[in-house]
Amino acid sequence: MRALDDIDFDGARVYAIPMTTRFRGITVREGMLLRGPAGWGEFCPFPEYDDRTAASWLATAVEQSAVGWPEPVREEIPINCTVPAVEPERAHHIAQTSGCATAKIKVADHPDSLADDLARVEAVRGALGPSGAIRVDANAAWDIDTAIRHIRQLDKAAGGLEYVEQPCPTIEELAAVRRAVDVRIAADESIRRAEDPMRVAVAGAADVAVIKCTPLGGVRRALRIAEAAGLPCVVSSALETSIGLGAQLALAGALPKLDFACGLGTTSLLWDDVVAEPVRPVNGTVPVPRTPLAPDQDRLAAAEQTDPDRVAWWRDRLRRTRAELAEAPEQGQW
Repeated sequence: MRALDDIDFDGARVYAIPMTTRFRGITVREGMLLRGPAGWGEFCPFPEYDDRTAASWLATAVEQSAVGWPEPVREEIPINCTVPAVEPERAHHIAQTSGCATAKIKVADHPDSLADDLARVEAVRGALGPSGAIRVDANAAWDIDTAIRHIRQLDKAAGGLEYVEQPCPTIEELAAVRRAVDVRIAADESIRRAEDPMRVAVAGAADVAVIKCTPLGGVRRALRIAEAAGLPCVVSSALETSIGLGAQLALAGALPKLDFACGLGTTSLLWDDVVAEPVRPVNGTVPVPRTPLAPDQDRLAAAEQTDPDRVAWWRDRLRRTRAELAEAPEQGQW
């Protein structure tokens, strides 16, 4: 796989950036930045992912730093703000100050969260006004009956939900919930965690496909997966720095159709970034980059991981994942 040979793996930099809010169970976001002939790429699979899963994340970084991206068909991307599982007052503030007309709200962060979820949704509705769009993400936390019950109440609290993202773990459960509620269902984990994302039959189980190119193996592979899904798509981040977020924006920019705002405003969840001007929505949109962003050396130095054990862990992980990717030619179809 020639592109792998073009990357400066020995010069990879390990970063560790604290989160502004605990999100997805983590308080510090870690990853690596790689440099190649096309620019910089980001390798940031979550710590619990095995090497096979991480290989897709590395494929995205290799495409970004050694190959580059396809030409975009649009200049800017509408963005939703992301509201973590926070108290209503903070949820209102996040939505009100974001400049976005769409909010994605995290729900179901613990088994008895419904009252908190309803209060958070109501607060965001108050911030966005009646014309704003609200979507919620349950991260596959519910069973069918719980999903149906909670979705109906959340839909009422929101004055109408745009969609509910991954309410249940399986395709079969999504299909059952979709038949029972009058709210769109979006599939996320069902696509990106599938054994073969190209062949996941989501059309009968969901109305929207959430596509994240970072865990799917790059912009070009994600475009093929989006086409195979046959549904309207939303591009969402994998909690990258602005370097990795550039790949997600490149995907959103290259999709033939983009009917929904995308979940690419997540740098607000990081206390710092590695570029001089972090990717942030202005008036609810972000421009599509033509080439990968480059780190600011002072900000990268400030974000660099200083724990030698963590640096060694990441370098060993990169070595193993590079070997895994070299043995998976289907991942490198750039």
